[in-house]
Amino acid sequence: MAKTTPRQRKTTGRVMHEFKHGELKRGRGSKGGKVKSRKQAIAIALHEAGASKYQTKSKNRSSLAKSKRKEASGRTGQQEREGKSHVGARSRRESSRAIGGKNATRTTRHKTSSTRRARSSSARSRKAGSSRRRRKSS
Repeated sequence: MAKTTPRQRKTTGRVMHEFKHGELKRGRGSKGGKVKSRKQAIAIALHEAGASKYQTKSKNRSSLAKSKRKEASGRTGQQEREGKSHVGARSRRESSRAIGGKNATRTTRHKTSSTRRARSSSARSRKAGSSRRRRKSS
């Protein structure tokens, strides 16, 4: 088997974490119940990481892209259970090589006080607008 990339190792680690904590589910849409076998968990991890020796290169590439999308949108079992929106450190430089490296130039996105203020003021104006509409109609 070929050497895995840092991103593949990260995905494999996440899936095994889900298995250890009872969050890894079987089947499409996770409707098949919890995975009980460690061997099956490893098979799922390799499949999601795109490192399976039983699939073609293109299929491996597409399954890695699919799990990347899942991690980015916060739909993994771990993220749903722990209430996280994305994988990574908050407001600091990314810590793992897979998502930026030791001396990464990109920092993770976080809400600044100015964006919070802008969002809350727009929410207040929307709320005020809806109450004005109600008064006009009655």
